[in-house]
Amino acid sequence: MVPRYARPAMTALWEPEARFKIWFEIEAHATEKLGELEVVPPSAAKALWDWWATNPVIDVAAIDAIEAVTKHDVIAFLTWVAEQVGDEARFMHQGMTSSDVLDTCLAVQLARASDILIEDLDKLLDVIKRRAFEHKLTPTIGRSHGIHAEPVTFGLKMAEAYAEFTRCKARLIAARAEVATCAISGAVGTFANIDPAVEEHVAQKLGLSVEPVSTQVIPRDRHAMFFATLGVIASSIERLAVEVRHLQRTEVLEAEEYFSPGQKGSSAMPHKRNPVLTENLTGLARVVRAAVVPALENVALWHERDISHSSVERFFGPDATITLDFALARLTGVIDKLLVYPERMMKNLDKMGGLVHSQRVLLALTQAGVSREDSYRYVQRNAMKVWESDGQLSLLELLKADADVTAALPVAEIEDKFNLDYHFKQVDTIFRRVFGEA
Repeated sequence: MVPRYARPAMTALWEPEARFKIWFEIEAHATEKLGELEVVPPSAAKALWDWWATNPVIDVAAIDAIEAVTKHDVIAFLTWVAEQVGDEARFMHQGMTSSDVLDTCLAVQLARASDILIEDLDKLLDVIKRRAFEHKLTPTIGRSHGIHAEPVTFGLKMAEAYAEFTRCKARLIAARAEVATCAISGAVGTFANIDPAVEEHVAQKLGLSVEPVSTQVIPRDRHAMFFATLGVIASSIERLAVEVRHLQRTEVLEAEEYFSPGQKGSSAMPHKRNPVLTENLTGLARVVRAAVVPALENVALWHERDISHSSVERFFGPDATITLDFALARLTGVIDKLLVYPERMMKNLDKMGGLVHSQRVLLALTQAGVSREDSYRYVQRNAMKVWESDGQLSLLELLKADADVTAALPVAEIEDKFNLDYHFKQVDTIFRRVFGEA
């Protein structure tokens, strides 16, 4: 992982030392239960835990040196532990296969990574909610196809993001539960050489659920759903980031990323203030989504097991979770410090001579008895004059001078259709739906 886009807590989950510590816990808990079942001497687990209590340093280089000979990572680890613990270590791994260790370890890592990501989402949601209420009634123009449509509020934009990331959190909680399963079922998953009680014991100790039926691996549809969920979260990050990027364009400039003292925007142009953080988030979202297709392709393994999935997961397990953790934290910082310019929002809203109120006049004409086709034609012919004048003409004044329009609507009623507050009468309703309060 690129250190530039990594944070310590998440990165630590994927360090070799962390992985080997989880491997040891799996083996020691399994040996502990095997001792209770009188398959191995109880002294075996005691020897393992007594050594562990000394807080030993995991010698990654030594384990790697053994693997260079054995060409098998789990065997290399077991060999190294045996060298530290002594004769009792021979009872480790009784009836187990390497995937029992590898897959259960990955489940622990993904569950712990999920906990960090859920905490990240909570922090992001708190910030978005604060900004939503801050700008609950700050008028701005809504755009469809990038073109002025009708008025909204900046608070509603934030409420949309809050609702979306609330869904993201719910999906991640579900994905965590689905991927956090333990398999200690032995070769091809039949429990032929190990009691299912061992699996239940290890699962309980590590905070996992029992995999109902494994082959020699935990089924990869679980992992596919997990990484697909991360991909959706990344896309939600990008959606909000792209909104900020558009709002920061010089021609718009309704909001922009915080520009800190001493910050430089360009090596050549001293005036530049670029949306570099949100552009970065767009790129990071692509990195996270890059894990989704390989995760889906990992579902189809040969028979009870092959290892075509293994090398893939060694890449995107760390990469996707570390990158998403960083991206969520970065987005939280962007929204927290986002500079919002209500005056510029109002200026842009008024830029096109009142065109944003055209639908209200259209509806009023139809309700006054004019056919929808004629109503549309009356309003559009005046709207196009405003459009072609680049907002220099006023739609309201043109409509008031249009005999066909005034024949159906009194001038006072036409003027009433240009009331901006009309568009915000249901903001409280939407806020209650999203936040449970208005």
